[in-house]
Amino acid sequence: MTTRGNPATGTLRVVDQSAARHSPTPPSDAASETKAGPSRRQQVATMGVLGALAGATLGSRRGLRGVAEGALLGATALGAVEAVARARQKPGQIPARWARIAASAAIAAPAGWVGGKLAGAGPVAVGTVSGSVAGGLGLRPQKVALGPVVGASLGAGFAAFDRKANPALVAATTVAAFRAMSAVVFPDEQISMLAERVSPEQLPFVLPLAAHSRYIGMGYVEQLAERLGREYVRDTQDVGIIGSLNELDGPQFDSALVHPLVQEFYEHTTRFKLDIVPEWRTWVRPGYLVYRTMLARPLGQANLPMNQREALRGVHSRIDTIAPDREGEPLLRGWLRSFADDDEPIYVGVYTTYRHEGRGFVRVGFPLPEMNFTATLIPLHRNDGGLTLTSRSDQSDQPGHYLTYVDPESGELTSAVVHGFAEQLDVYVREGEVVAEHAFRVFGLPFLVLRYRIERKPVG
Repeated sequence: MTTRGNPATGTLRVVDQSAARHSPTPPSDAASETKAGPSRRQQVATMGVLGALAGATLGSRRGLRGVAEGALLGATALGAVEAVARARQKPGQIPARWARIAASAAIAAPAGWVGGKLAGAGPVAVGTVSGSVAGGLGLRPQKVALGPVVGASLGAGFAAFDRKANPALVAATTVAAFRAMSAVVFPDEQISMLAERVSPEQLPFVLPLAAHSRYIGMGYVEQLAERLGREYVRDTQDVGIIGSLNELDGPQFDSALVHPLVQEFYEHTTRFKLDIVPEWRTWVRPGYLVYRTMLARPLGQANLPMNQREALRGVHSRIDTIAPDREGEPLLRGWLRSFADDDEPIYVGVYTTYRHEGRGFVRVGFPLPEMNFTATLIPLHRNDGGLTLTSRSDQSDQPGHYLTYVDPESGELTSAVVHGFAEQLDVYVREGEVVAEHAFRVFGLPFLVLRYRIERKPVG
């Protein structure tokens, strides 16, 4: 898949390259200073090693000679696949799907062999587990359900001919068959690779800022400012998550039509206090509980209230900023929210705007360890003077959600687009008060609505 969008002029002109580089570097400079990635020879060699390991496990039933012959054949075959795929690969693209399927099968082979040897699992069990893992990695509910069915069916087929079939062969066949079938049945991938090792200028809809520690937390913006060598301002007063709504003007949006209270909320967010009322769909609660326990809390990021009882803990909100070299608008605005009772992080989001083809967009980056999850939103009008920010648009290819690895040395981006995730934020005035509703969908299914109670802070 080719990269989307062209270099655009935006408010953010800095790339966080690594803790070892303490000075900010514009994307244009980053592109010239980046270190070269793995050479094609190295890539082919790596796949050759993987192919050799897969081939050795596939040939293990025929003794040492089978192992040696299988390793040689596997290295040659997968190395050739990688060489052809890389030769046909255009700059910024990732290898073709058929090559990725071959690599997945090669990874599955030794995993299946280990499972069969250590657990003594038969073909049906190996096939079911392999299909379940492949389906789970697909994330879409239909794929999650299809994976074990395909695996069990193929495992039963192997067992019908040989109850002691090589588990490496069963696993590799299952993964390859499942991924090939998924490509036909589900051509609209919910998560797909977008670009590999490209400069930040080539992906203007991605915020190229990552964390360099395992914990994000409320100190992220301060740590970022230190790495960039910029002035940090904690809890900046009378500032908004957006400098001016004028930055968002375009064919589909005119800031002059927005209600003054909504405009004030965006441009002077710190004048308001917020409370969250979460409405989770029942079906997603068990999965979110696991995610929150295993990932969100240890990371100090995306740790939303589980229920209304937790929401009663209250929310503390502040905006930390990173100042530019000269007087003017902040370079970066980090909106940090935490539970009011113990300051446990809820989420850390870095807000910027940028323009592309005459339209303005809001770009919200959620830093992760060496990665960033970016929500790029397009502004639309509401009939009541409110403002809608949405990740879905038939007017532009920029909006969406992007999970991006940021190379800590070169600043290059390897990015995936998360088609299956969507959000819409509506901010409007009701009975003289600002209200907001933030709705989320995954795989087309609504799973969460955050309702915000927004009140102006007392003066003085």
